This record gives sequence, structure tokens and C-alpha cells, in this order.
Amino acid sequence: MLERYLNNNRAIWIGFIGTVLLTLSFPWVAGQFGFVFIDALSDPTAVREEIARMTEQQRSIHAWSTATLDVAYPAAYGTWLAGSAYAFFGKWGKYAALPIFVLVPIDLIEGVVQVFALTDVVDWVDTKAYLTTAKFGLVQYGLLMVAIGWVLWVIQKIRGPRN
Repeated sequence: MLERYLNNNRAIWIGFIGTVLLTLSFPWVAGQFGFVFIDALSDPTAVREEIARMTEQQRSIHAWSTATLDVAYPAAYGTWLAGSAYAFFGKWGKYAALPIFVLVPIDLIEGVVQVFALTDVVDWVDTKAYLTTAKFGLVQYGLLMVAIGWVLWVIQKIRGPRN
């Protein structure tokens, strides 16, 4: 069922457009409220220092943004990246998509850690050293996979159908 959904051009385009819009929303929100999203920070000390610099309102806006935008974000880029793997790599697509199926829950778990830290529920910030590093490595994999897929598709279109 999920494979059929992901291997659909409409779903891939919706995921791509959602990814672009959500990517643009993060700097807009941060700029409106004058804070830095801690999603890009993997060093626990730097994360704690950044949180300590925030006002109560900034922490609240950051937590709400993480609980909403940063939940939609992995759904969007996960659909786009995994769907692209299925579309570009045919029968091998399910294997190419496997790291994306690891990436999405890692990003969601990182979001929970951040919301807990921003709301003073519990400090699991030390896990960001692993979660954020893994997240960015897997995102880079996904983007590279899409780029390779596009290159292979263009080459195939230039060569034309094989007899």
C-alpha cells in the first residue's frame, strides 16, 4: 500500500512542493520571532546555550513550530525522497528508499527531544549528537539519490528507447 502510494507521480510532486514550502517556512518563522532553530545543531552544549538565549515566547514558538511544521516536514520530504527512489530505480527502488524509512523516524524523534528540551520536560539533548548527525547524513543520501536518479533519467531520455 505505501509502496503504491509512493510510486505515484502526484504523491512525489506533492511531497516535493511541500518540502519546498516547509523549507522556506523555517527561516521565515525564525526571522519573525528572532531565534535560531536548534534542528541544525548537533552539539548538546550548543543546543543548551541556544535554548538558554531564547525568551519564553521564543521557546514556545519554537516548540510549536517543531510540533507542527517539523512533523509535516519529514512526511513531505520522506514522500518526495522515497517516492523518487521508487520512480527512478524501479525494482531496486525499495532498497534505495530504505534509508529514507530510517530518516523519517529519526527526524521525528529528534523533534520530540527538542520539544521536551524547549518546554523543560526532560533533557535528552545529548541524543541530538547522534540523531542530528544521522538525520543530516541520511538527508544527504536522499538528495544524492534523487540527483543520481535525475541524471540516469536524462541519460535514458537522450539515448532513447532500446530495441
